[in-house]
Amino acid sequence: MIDLNHIGPRIILTFGNGHVFLSESVCFEILICVILSILGIWMGSNLKPVPKGKQAVAETIVGFIYNFAHTNLGKETGDVYAPYLGTLIIFLLFANSLGLLGLRPVTADLNVTAALALMSFLIIQVSSVKHLGFRGRLREQTDPYPFMIVMNIISDITFPVTLALRLFGNIFGGMVVVDMWLAFMGKLSLKFCSVPILRCVTGIPLNCFFDIFEPVIQAYIFTVLTAVNLNSALAGEMPETAEKRRQKKLRRQQKRELKSAEQEA
Repeated sequence: MIDLNHIGPRIILTFGNGHVFLSESVCFEILICVILSILGIWMGSNLKPVPKGKQAVAETIVGFIYNFAHTNLGKETGDVYAPYLGTLIIFLLFANSLGLLGLRPVTADLNVTAALALMSFLIIQVSSVKHLGFRGRLREQTDPYPFMIVMNIISDITFPVTLALRLFGNIFGGMVVVDMWLAFMGKLSLKFCSVPILRCVTGIPLNCFFDIFEPVIQAYIFTVLTAVNLNSALAGEMPETAEKRRQKKLRRQQKRELKSAEQEA
């Protein structure tokens, strides 16, 4: 049987009377950040005009990230937010895949996914206000009808909630499924053999799916949803509404020019 008391992240370090502590999720996050920082510094050092080896790998990764940002945000905006989107997807790839090493994935902790979702939410909202201005953001929220502001605010608030729960549910659910299956196969093997052979053989396909394929897919989905919502927030208005507004402005300008020409005549 699986001990449900240990499904949550373990506490690694405690300070003082125990009210302040570091869980394994926080420790693994710090470790991942240190490793990625060292890799980034190493791969970005001693750059040559003709890339080869580690530089070629680094340029391939950077090129993929910028192409991804340009596809979802456009050239100019993509260049601004590509570093964040690249950092996000690379961190999630490592954080989701710790199960390959027999460790608890960082994103199997709701606190972690909630923090990541909140960070994306704040970047989207602040960038939208900075890009459109407060009035532009308010106009975007009330487009095409004023009462739509209620629905748009609810949509904005539910976005980080669903983003966090989706990532947590998929990674945590995969971890639980693998643990339950391996425990079952281990007990089944003991019925006819002293070696848990079924646990070893049948666990490989599950590990390939939940520790390789699923982490990659979830990292990509989380980043795509962040980019898509960021692009939507920066757009300011629906294309058809923008076209109508442009046509109306053009008609007003033509009327002013016609009136001015009549006065001069």
